[in-house]
Amino acid sequence: MSILRTALASCLLLVLGGAVLTAATDNFHAFTTETARRLAVQRHPPTVPAVPLETQSGAQLNLADLRGKWLLVDFVYTRCISWCLVQGGEFAQLQDRLAEPLAQGRLLLLSISFDPAHDTPAELAAYQQRFHNRGAGWVAARPLRAGDLQALLHTFGVTVVPDTFGGYVHNTAIAVVDPRGRLVQILDMGNPEAAAKVVLRNLQP
Repeated sequence: MSILRTALASCLLLVLGGAVLTAATDNFHAFTTETARRLAVQRHPPTVPAVPLETQSGAQLNLADLRGKWLLVDFVYTRCISWCLVQGGEFAQLQDRLAEPLAQGRLLLLSISFDPAHDTPAELAAYQQRFHNRGAGWVAARPLRAGDLQALLHTFGVTVVPDTFGGYVHNTAIAVVDPRGRLVQILDMGNPEAAAKVVLRNLQP
């Protein structure tokens, strides 16, 4: 009898555990927080907050002003010596690959700094020049208010944690924002061609 009770209890635990895992992983589609975030964005695209930014030229830009065009967005800090260098290099490649829609104003590449106290317009411009910025279609900018930065990080699902060396540990991705100002897709870094194909597919008449 005790063996039967143990077996029944084990089965119950397996059933309950499976139910919890199914719910937690979105029917086993999401085994990581990152995957769950990407699925959530595709199903319920959040609207990007209309916050003001200061660009690498010192100009003021509101994200609401960018409605009507596609955006590829990444988050960086200019002192970074690892992932942000990869990101900058990829945006430079995308300037070449997507030169036509960038020149037409149908698309914009936008790098947003999450270290606005350090990343002045001069620092942002220098960051772009490291990658031989082509001068059109790529804007680097910083939010001017702490609340706006937090709103952007939350909407885009960016996690930023100070490290012990004065820098930050952060996740990386290329976010796709549609002309309605909605975050509609999150793409892996390391494959700029995939990002280019997504944009070109969406820009088809």
